[in-house]
Amino acid sequence: MDIEIVEQEDITSKEKQREITKLCIQTSLLLLQHGAESMLVEQLSTRLGLALGVSQVESAISANAVVLTTIVNGHCQTSTRKIVDRGINMHVVTEVQHIVIMVEHHLIDIEDVKKRFAHIKPLRYPRWAIIFMVALSCGCFSKLNGGNWDGFLVSAIGGGFGMFIRQILTRRQINPLINFCITAFAATSVSGFLLKIPYFQTTATISMAASVLLLVPGFPLINAVADMFKGHVNTGLARWAMATMLTLATCLGVILAMAVWELRDWA
Repeated sequence: MDIEIVEQEDITSKEKQREITKLCIQTSLLLLQHGAESMLVEQLSTRLGLALGVSQVESAISANAVVLTTIVNGHCQTSTRKIVDRGINMHVVTEVQHIVIMVEHHLIDIEDVKKRFAHIKPLRYPRWAIIFMVALSCGCFSKLNGGNWDGFLVSAIGGGFGMFIRQILTRRQINPLINFCITAFAATSVSGFLLKIPYFQTTATISMAASVLLLVPGFPLINAVADMFKGHVNTGLARWAMATMLTLATCLGVILAMAVWELRDWA
């Protein structure tokens, strides 16, 4: 009878550890898919596992996968997940942080964590609002770099149109490198054609450059430096390489537009 009770308790303990392992790697997956840096991913998954009752949490993060192991009374359970990029979304990262903090303060248990993870949905702004804000920011970049109000208008129109094209390509799940190249081509073409209109003859050519600033991969570059600085060199280098490729794709799109339409003013 005692042996059966011990075996039942052992099975229950293993099931609980398995559930905790799933939740820990789900935490890592959600964070990595939406743009969190590697150190934050490692810390939050470890904090969640310890708060839920495991003795130790070990994780290994690479450019396209995450491996996580939990240890309870010498028993190890390991899980591996492939990372699929879902786009940068700090709303998801913040929601995961809130859940981990609530677990640490004993406000929710395993079942509550499952339900909350299942209900996390990325916050998406309306497409028109994104286009408007991107156009406004491109126009402001032109103005801050010595452009006049004519240049502000050219940059805003070019940047807004580029963002519109980028949204269409993203919705069709086009490769990001091709997406950036086509978007840069479209934004440069629009701003270049506007500069050929007699009304904009005296407009500063900085407006052409400002119209493609929406494609600067600032967030991936910041995460790449943060990862390398904090010891995740391989992941940091992978992110740096991807950001560099996106930049090269943008430059290719700009050069292609200048060559096709003979937009020599910027050069």
